[in-house]
Amino acid sequence: MRAAVIGSGAWGTAFAKVLGDAGSQVTMWARREAVAAEIRERRGNEGSLPGVRLAESVTGTTDLAEAVAGAELIAIAVPSQTLRGNLADWAGAFPSDATVVSLMKGIELGTLKRMSEVIVETAGVAADRVVVVSGPNLAPEIAARQPTATVVACSDEGRAKQVQHALATPYFRPYTSDDVIGCELGGATKNVIALAYGMAVAIGLGDNTRASLITRGLAETARLGVALGADPLTFAGLAGLGDLVASCSSPLARNRTFGEHLGRGETLEQAQVATRQTAEGVKSCLSIRDLARANGVEMPIVEQVERVCHEGADPRVAVKLLMTREMKPE
Repeated sequence: MRAAVIGSGAWGTAFAKVLGDAGSQVTMWARREAVAAEIRERRGNEGSLPGVRLAESVTGTTDLAEAVAGAELIAIAVPSQTLRGNLADWAGAFPSDATVVSLMKGIELGTLKRMSEVIVETAGVAADRVVVVSGPNLAPEIAARQPTATVVACSDEGRAKQVQHALATPYFRPYTSDDVIGCELGGATKNVIALAYGMAVAIGLGDNTRASLITRGLAETARLGVALGADPLTFAGLAGLGDLVASCSSPLARNRTFGEHLGRGETLEQAQVATRQTAEGVKSCLSIRDLARANGVEMPIVEQVERVCHEGADPRVAVKLLMTREMKPE
């Protein structure tokens, strides 16, 4: 398969490695020529994934049209809140029959749209051409070829299977699904719950608290998903519980790490400088909160994360507020 990966961050690079190892010819698009040249000439991307070697079939360019020319699969791995603006410039270059794969995990601010919806609306791509990839996919572990599984979701079963086969390697096992809504919500909301988990770790709270955050966070996610038409069973799978556990429990997960900085009393700006990475949950907590309110769904953990991130609330106070909410059945 001829594939393009737009974005040269850690996840985009790891995804390109999977595609290359599975046998595809892959062109990665990078904004900076130095990064594209390193991918072309050294088969690596030290700035994003140190020590990782890409297959000989993976190359790099800063020319978007060159990257997507003749591509059967176009994977997009950019910060979710920049997707709409970028697609306005890129979409005209996409081949008309290409499968577009969304690697982003977020809800757009203002419109409250999922990433697949932004792609359909902005790029003029039919919904059944958009595939969502979600699961416990920590980029450094994938790049090290540690075994993992993921979900490939699309309303077109045949297209989902094509992408599944294009990604299958001895260390990367894709499963198909038709629940695009559930997979996207699971991926977006787990970032917010991971921020809360990181705060709890920094405060010094124990395993009971952490387990409670994971399970109640999953309950919040499922409530919103069901309200929007998702299959509740999705949230018990790789794109729900699997992704949530990985993002909460691993120090490699940027949202958890960012949450730890906030839990230590750092401001949003200080945490951003310290981590030097985009923590998608920081912005998504706003849009997910608004999406929940618009659909009459209670998401108390998301609400408290938003207060800590954007209203300067003390994480310890946020925990107290969660614990003193009105009693109710599980």
